[in-house]
Amino acid sequence: MPAWRTSGCRLALAAGMVWTLPNSLLGLLAGVAGMPFGARPHWSGREHALVFLRWPWGPGGAITLGNVILCHGPSLQVPCLTYAHQAGLAVEPRIRLDDHERAHVYQYLVLGPLFLPLYLLHGGISVRNRFERAADRYAQQGRGWWPWP
Repeated sequence: MPAWRTSGCRLALAAGMVWTLPNSLLGLLAGVAGMPFGARPHWSGREHALVFLRWPWGPGGAITLGNVILCHGPSLQVPCLTYAHQAGLAVEPRIRLDDHERAHVYQYLVLGPLFLPLYLLHGGISVRNRFERAADRYAQQGRGWWPWP
């Protein structure tokens, strides 16, 4: 039985969802705004998130806001490059986009409304950002989503 199915973990998950609700509401508004342009929502229990597939804006990949993932493609289950690989700092095998975004959901569950300011303070969308490096690490190893040692 996965750990998140125990009553204590379910309670912690619910508390985290409430804690990050302001972020999730931003994601929900963005996702609903994309629906007339082809975005389609579905709940992903694995990601603990409402996923909008084919979200029409942005450069590609996906963005997570609380318990909402805005995915530009038809699926989250696609290979992608790590930030270090994209920046030419390392040659690494591809990771899966769903694993990377799930790490961000976990980060939001813990940090709630503090996530976005901390994320921006640490460099935004870049290889320098410890949140992105941690999400890549989690996608590579299945652990290590927390951005601080």
